[in-house]
Amino acid sequence: MLTAKQHELLHFIQERLDASGISPSFEEMKEALGLKSKSGIHRLISALEERGFLRRLPNRARALEVLRVPEAAKSAAPVRDNIVPLRKPAPALKPIAANDVIEIPLHGKIAAGVPIEAFEDHNNLAVPAALLGSGEHYALEVSGDSMVEAGIFDGDYALIQKASTAREGDIVVALVDGQDATLKYFRREGQMIRLDPANSAYEPQRYPAERVIVQGRLSGLLRRYH
Repeated sequence: MLTAKQHELLHFIQERLDASGISPSFEEMKEALGLKSKSGIHRLISALEERGFLRRLPNRARALEVLRVPEAAKSAAPVRDNIVPLRKPAPALKPIAANDVIEIPLHGKIAAGVPIEAFEDHNNLAVPAALLGSGEHYALEVSGDSMVEAGIFDGDYALIQKASTAREGDIVVALVDGQDATLKYFRREGQMIRLDPANSAYEPQRYPAERVIVQGRLSGLLRRYH
C-alpha cells in the first residue's frame, strides 16, 4: 500500500514525464506536494525506489523513471497495490530531459595556443546530456586564446568525444610527441599534419604524421559566467 503522499508524488512525476519528457526538479516536487523542505521529497523517492515504482537514472542528476503506477482508487480510501503496467514510449522517441545531467571525467587544462604538457588531473564535470552525442566523452578546461574565432575562449570547458581519427576540418585534441596536448583544427598536408588555430595572431603548427595522435573530437562547449 502506498501512502497518499507517495501516490501523489508518483503521479505528479508521471504527468510531467508524459507531458514533456522532463522529470520535475526537487523544488517543483516540493511545491506540488506542499512540503516545507526537499528532504521529504528525498524520503518519498527512496521509498518508491525500494518498492519498485521508481528509479533514478545513474549518473544523471534529478532524472527519474516511473516503472509502474498504482491504479487510482475511486474512493478516498488508501490506495493499494493494484498494479497496472506502465505504457512507456519507445526509447528512441523519448526526449532527453533538459535537467538530465551526466558526469564525465575532467582532465585538467588543454592549450588553445602553443602545446602544453599533457593533462593528468582526474576530476568530474557535470554536463547536460543534450550537449553530448553518442560514444564516450571527457572534458578539458581551455587555456589560451588561439581558438577565439571559433568561439572557444580561455576558461571554457571543451567537451570531447573520444576518437583516434579525424576528418579534415574537425576541431580535435591532438597529442604531439606523446606529451603536449593542444586543441586545433585538423588538416592534412601530404605526409604532414597541420594543426590550425582560429586566431589570425597565431601560425599553423606542422608535424610529421607519426608525431601526432588524435585523442578526441570537439563535441560541445560549456561556459561559466561569474
